[in-house]
Amino acid sequence: MKNLFKLTLLAALVATLSGCTGSVFNKEKNCDYTYLLHPAISISKMIGGCGPAEK
Repeated sequence: MKNLFKLTLLAALVATLSGCTGSVFNKEKNCDYTYLLHPAISISKMIGGCGPAEK
C-alpha cells in the first residue's frame, strides 16, 4: 500500500512539472530560452545567452 501511495505521488509530481515547461524566443527569433517552471527563472536567460527576450 505504501508503494502505491509513493507511485501515485510521484506520478502527480511529474505531471505537474511537465505541464510547466516551455520556451521563449529572443527578439531576433534565432535562439530560445528553455524554462522549467517560469520563464523568469530560466538559467540561460539569467546569463543572457541569447540576448533580450521578446515580451
